[in-house]
Amino acid sequence: MSAGFRRRQRINTFMFFLTGVFTFIALSTLFFILGYIAYHGISSLSWDFVTKLPKPVGETGGGIANAIVGSLKIVGLASLIGIPVGVLGAVYLAEFGGNRIGFLIRYAADVINGVPSIVIGIFAYALVVLPMKQFSALSGGVALSIIMIPLVIRTTEEFLRLVPGSIREAALALGLPQWKVILRVVLPTAARGILTGAILSVSRIAGETAPLLFTAFGNRYWDDGLLHPIAALPLTIFTYAISPYDDWHKQAWAAALILILIVLIGNILARLLMKQPSPQSH
Repeated sequence: MSAGFRRRQRINTFMFFLTGVFTFIALSTLFFILGYIAYHGISSLSWDFVTKLPKPVGETGGGIANAIVGSLKIVGLASLIGIPVGVLGAVYLAEFGGNRIGFLIRYAADVINGVPSIVIGIFAYALVVLPMKQFSALSGGVALSIIMIPLVIRTTEEFLRLVPGSIREAALALGLPQWKVILRVVLPTAARGILTGAILSVSRIAGETAPLLFTAFGNRYWDDGLLHPIAALPLTIFTYAISPYDDWHKQAWAAALILILIVLIGNILARLLMKQPSPQSH
């Protein structure tokens, strides 16, 4: 065994050890945060907490049912806007985007991904709230969809590019027009990956607070439709955390735990979908 080989082996062992140490540190930090939130929040969790409305200011007890439903409505509305637009944009980039326009769309998507969410909230405030002259679930959904669209575009484009070119060529050779090849061959083939990207983007926007401060505003009661102020879990956590009431602080921890569980379930679901074999592997 040469000295050079032994030296490379020692370096490899050291780097592998170093990688393990930093992985342990990262995972320990993650589990510490999750454990800390669970420790403070689990004591306030109850059936009433997730099914009842908040109590009047200064009174103990109450729940966050309106915030849970509000978050589902806002995120659902954002998904109805963001996912179709993102998927259609990704189809263009993957199938026809090898030009200057495609480069500009990718560049814009990457730039928007890096824009602070509070700036997106201000933009949605000017775009929707000011013309409507009121805060609403609609403006909150628009703000979150702006964050969601570039995420869906970039993830979906990557999955569409993973579809083998031979599949496209075989479909075209059968005489199918290109739009039918995309609709009936390419999209179904990449459907699991597209769904995974959509779930991850939903998890990404579920915890956003800053855009909702400028758009949804918050509401301590059941909301009426999509054109009025609405409660959401991130807003409730923010409001309760800065309040002077100890009971609200405990409820903020519990609401944070619920939000983390929702996001965690979404990420686990995405990973399970990714692990399932695609139809082409059979």
